[in-house]
Amino acid sequence: MAKLVQCAKLGREAEGLDAPPFPGEKGQEIYEKISKQAWQDWLNKQTILINEHRLASYDPKARAFLTEERQKFLFENDSQMPEGYVPPKG
Repeated sequence: MAKLVQCAKLGREAEGLDAPPFPGEKGQEIYEKISKQAWQDWLNKQTILINEHRLASYDPKARAFLTEERQKFLFENDSQMPEGYVPPKG
């Protein structure tokens, strides 16, 4: 049976992640409070941010930016699309 969480992003009970997405306190918090759907939504948003801002995963500033945006997206409902972003047609 799937684990259910009260998802902080969706504002409702939903299927939780199978394991923390990464080690540490923040990974555990996400595991306990964020649903699979919300995490997948974040991964999609993260891809957009990486592409639009041309971020490099090895750059500490890029990692800090993504950490801040992840917090806003998952827990603060205060995440904007990059300026000038045009969704792909399809």
